[in-house]
Amino acid sequence: MKSGAPRRLVLLGPPGSGKGTQAARLSLELGIPAISTGDILRAQQEADTLHGGELRRYLDRGELVPDSLVIDIIRHRLQDPDTKNGFILDGFPRNGGQGEALDSMLEELRRRIEAAIYLAIAAPALVERLRHRIAVEQRSDDRPEVVAHRIDVYLAQTTPLIEYYRRDGRLLEIAAEQAPDVVYGSILKALAG
Repeated sequence: MKSGAPRRLVLLGPPGSGKGTQAARLSLELGIPAISTGDILRAQQEADTLHGGELRRYLDRGELVPDSLVIDIIRHRLQDPDTKNGFILDGFPRNGGQGEALDSMLEELRRRIEAAIYLAIAAPALVERLRHRIAVEQRSDDRPEVVAHRIDVYLAQTTPLIEYYRRDGRLLEIAAEQAPDVVYGSILKALAG
């Protein structure tokens, strides 16, 4: 991959599209951290920090964590030294408003998301993939009725975000129905542009 390849990336895709797998591989290839927003929020929630206390209060009441708090947590993470040469965000942003807020925050840090990699996969293939994951990993959040709902929610929330990145030429759409190695090769080719 050429040295000028994008190194500040967002990885988008519905649950089961392979984001975690591809983020880990790209992290090794590019030498930049893969930052899972879910992992950060869980760690913050368990930590005895100001953010952790705020997160617990929202989650204990069964409320969504406000975008402003998530952005603040991401801002702090992106100021860590290991993100100096780039990063891969997995799980954030999730909607157009968060994408715009992320861009504004990064502008203050004199950075910019260079590419949004969208792992596109048709619903039937996704349901089949998740069915297999249920059998292998016994994941309760991958039951067919839960899967269908998660896909619907994902598409409703992220379609505006996908279009946001498509409009300004930062979207790299990858067919994620293929084998993971093929998907990975397609991502590297798209990044090398």
